[in-house]
Amino acid sequence: MSDLEEASRRKASFGAAMKAIFWSFFGIRKRKDYESDAAGLNPVHVVIAGILGALIFIGILITIVKLVVAK
Repeated sequence: MSDLEEASRRKASFGAAMKAIFWSFFGIRKRKDYESDAAGLNPVHVVIAGILGALIFIGILITIVKLVVAK
């Protein structure tokens, strides 16, 4: 079995991937938490969570800019 197939069968939930991505956006992660995430998260979930996180972040920035410019 290849490494990619093995990694995609990891059991961590999509919520755990979203949590890991959320903390990654802030840049504050304990080494222990990072290592457990790296060992347990499904890479497909991480990619999807990263894209969703980026879209949410961009949406928040656009909303803030529109609110500031409107006044």
